[in-house]
Amino acid sequence: MREVWPGEPYPLGATWDGVGTSFSVFSEVAERVELCLFDDDGAESRIDLPEVDGFVWHGYLPGIMPGQRYGFRVHGPYRPGHGHRNNPAKLLLDPYGKAVEGSVRWNESLFSYHFTDPARLNVDDSARYMPKNVVVNPFFEWGNDRPPRTPYHETVIYEAHVRGLTIRHPKVPEEQRGTYAGLAHPAVIEHLQSIGVTAVELMPVHQFVPEHAMVARGLTNYWGYNTIAYLAPHNAYSSAGQRGEQVQEFKAMVRALHEAGIEVILDVVYNHTAEGDHMGPTLGFRGIDNVAYYRLRDEDRRYYLDYTGCGNSLNVRSPHALQLIMDSLRYWVLEMHVDGFRFDLAAALARELHDVDRLSAFFDLIQQDPVISQVKLIAEPWDVGPGGYQVGNFPPLWTEWNGKYRDSVRDFWRGSSRTMPEFASRLTGSSDLYATSGRRPVASINFVTCHDGFTLADLVSYNRKHNDANGEANRDGTDDNRSWNCGAEGPVEDPGIVRLRRRQRRNFLATLFVSQGVPMVLAGDEFGRTQGGNNNAYCQDNETSWIDWSLVKQEEDLLEFVRALAALRREHPVFRRRRFFRGRVQDGTRDIVWLTPSGQEMADSDWNAGYAKSLAVFLNGEAISEPGQRGERIRDDSFLMLINAHHDELTFNLPGAEFGQAWHLVLDTADESPREEAAGEETFPAGAKVPVTARSLQLLRRAGEG
Repeated sequence: MREVWPGEPYPLGATWDGVGTSFSVFSEVAERVELCLFDDDGAESRIDLPEVDGFVWHGYLPGIMPGQRYGFRVHGPYRPGHGHRNNPAKLLLDPYGKAVEGSVRWNESLFSYHFTDPARLNVDDSARYMPKNVVVNPFFEWGNDRPPRTPYHETVIYEAHVRGLTIRHPKVPEEQRGTYAGLAHPAVIEHLQSIGVTAVELMPVHQFVPEHAMVARGLTNYWGYNTIAYLAPHNAYSSAGQRGEQVQEFKAMVRALHEAGIEVILDVVYNHTAEGDHMGPTLGFRGIDNVAYYRLRDEDRRYYLDYTGCGNSLNVRSPHALQLIMDSLRYWVLEMHVDGFRFDLAAALARELHDVDRLSAFFDLIQQDPVISQVKLIAEPWDVGPGGYQVGNFPPLWTEWNGKYRDSVRDFWRGSSRTMPEFASRLTGSSDLYATSGRRPVASINFVTCHDGFTLADLVSYNRKHNDANGEANRDGTDDNRSWNCGAEGPVEDPGIVRLRRRQRRNFLATLFVSQGVPMVLAGDEFGRTQGGNNNAYCQDNETSWIDWSLVKQEEDLLEFVRALAALRREHPVFRRRRFFRGRVQDGTRDIVWLTPSGQEMADSDWNAGYAKSLAVFLNGEAISEPGQRGERIRDDSFLMLINAHHDELTFNLPGAEFGQAWHLVLDTADESPREEAAGEETFPAGAKVPVTARSLQLLRRAGEG
């Protein structure tokens, strides 16, 4: 019989102190809570937690060391009509567990009902089919680790999947491919640095579960947006083991990236869990306190409110669910040293009753928290509920994935009519979305592609999604791709179409890097990764989604182009202003001027001409009008962008000498090879006529500068 001491109710979860381990779990509805310990052979020992304070059940066990497997069983009411789903036959994962060993092995015993008779309680024991929590050793030699704390306006984000990024990398040792250690490999870090990445945004690394129905189709949840443990790094991404080694390996990855000056941002899924709807399994939260953790329908509490499209929504109105979110966020910052978070379907977290509320308790907590308020906070500003599209409506601390930027830039370069005014707004930081709330251009996380949708290569190669491999008869994934295949669907050998597609890729990338705001690049786009037209590869843990590093050699020109763009942005603050353009600044000079291809300033009629798809933009490097880090006024070179989204070549007249006596050509997306910004630059005098290829962009720097 193990000795059990009362222990303390906080911290929640399993906490090893060097001598023993404290276990603590919240449940307001529990009548009894058993701690279940498992030995190396899987034999289970059950121990009643002896104390309960404020609905927190707790106990301390001397001698319990790191590596110990455990779970909980909660005795209490099973009355689905009242929202209660306690069932001690189901082994439950700790909501605060810091590591998980194993994976769910789908079996009917994981469900609290019988498949043939859903009204009948299923009391089959689920333990043998459940993963187990693991007590972890929290100590790690961080050395001199310091967060890079890159300012937003200097940030370049790289969205990546831990497994997919490195699983095919030839320089990563085979045993480390697809893992945290693989991502920390010097070859991967060197590549990230070469393209100017300052932050990796990792798709979900919280422990997640593939859905039962998906596994039955022979697929899996590759993306990971199906969390079951908010403090545990996903064990399948560990090369070192699952008995706590995944925690150490994750920390080592963060330390290595920090040493390279690269921040780590986590894509977090606090809007729903892996337990799904009322027909889902009982894996943790549901069996611990269903009412506290989930939003239930008022009219019939058997059913869940679903603002996520995933079966349930976390109950952010509950103080205990909110505490879990905040404790999790602080843990990843303070203990795991991450630098920020991208919140999946963040609008779902803002729902107080049903409507999205900017002043909800979740945002209040974030605002006042001394830890979380100081890291990067990125919202995916929509969910699937009514009124869920909230781009531009998040509080001042927040930045947002700017879906309007993505849509506008795609529309403009595929030649849609009446897109120029909005394209101009997106190019200059989307002041229409962010200025009125006191935010700055960096509130806009600009992206053309992300994990959800076409890759860049597919965006210019497919008009339609091709998701048949997902097993849903091509019904899944969006139909609103705003893509253009340049004249033929899928792979082609026609040299004209190939050249156009390559040019379109360069147009998108150039636009992204010269736009005000924070650029985000999808991993692999820098060297032409394709998913064969699949725009929803969430279930494809295979070569469809894995990055093919052999393309680096094949697409060397594109990769060099991206490196040049990153260097251009890094060296010239005119492309990464901290404040919005104002038109005229205090001394009467202008920080930006919009021009027609004829070299005249744009009039209202020019903006409103539906057929217009071309314009020039003067960026005045002498009128940035913002202080540097030491209070000095920032000055930069002045640039002229010639943008032609028309289907024919156009001749642009450069503006008069008041804008500049002469101009050097720095970049031309019509060039098939990267341009060296040094010797041999073409130079044009003021007023010169400059031909601009159909669907291309040229960037000129004022002569006598740089």
